[in-house]
Parts: sequence; structure tokens; C-alpha cells
Amino acid sequence: MAPTPTKHFPAESLEAQLYGMVEKYKEQIPRMNDRNRLGYNLYKFMTGEGDSPLVIVKNNKLVLKGITEEELAAKFEEDLKNIKSAEAKNGE
Repeated sequence: MAPTPTKHFPAESLEAQLYGMVEKYKEQIPRMNDRNRLGYNLYKFMTGEGDSPLVIVKNNKLVLKGITEEELAAKFEEDLKNIKSAEAKNGE
């Protein structure tokens, strides 16, 4: 059985930015399923429907290498600020 095709988002879309942001941490988050789930949950957060990055990281039972949940959540917070400021500039 063939795998389900992956939906690709436009490069500048919020979804693509968030999934790309999570992918930066593939050394610390070795499981692709964990990264995909994080991307989805961070998208929900950014659209006002989900939990904060710390809650997301703690609740997802991630396999992490060389980083704590708190450190990863702090990195996500910083990256999300950058995405928000870039979106604000593009929206002007």
C-alpha cells in the first residue's frame, strides 16, 4: 500500500513556516511523527486554538535528545516571536 501523499503548503504560508521551524530541531527531536505533531499543534496555537509551546511540548510525550522540554519550549517561543514580527511587517 502506498503512503498517503503529503500536502505541501506555499513556502510563505504560516503552516510552512511552522513546520520548517520545527524541522530545524530534527537533531533534538529525532522522530518525524513528533515533529509533524508539533508543527500541527504550534499552528493551532498561532491561530488561537491551541496551548502554549510549553504545554504542547510537555503534553506530546516527545522523544528528545540533548535538550529539555523547557529549553525546547523557550526556543519555540523565540522562533514564534520572529514569525509573528515577520508577519506583522508583511501585513503592513
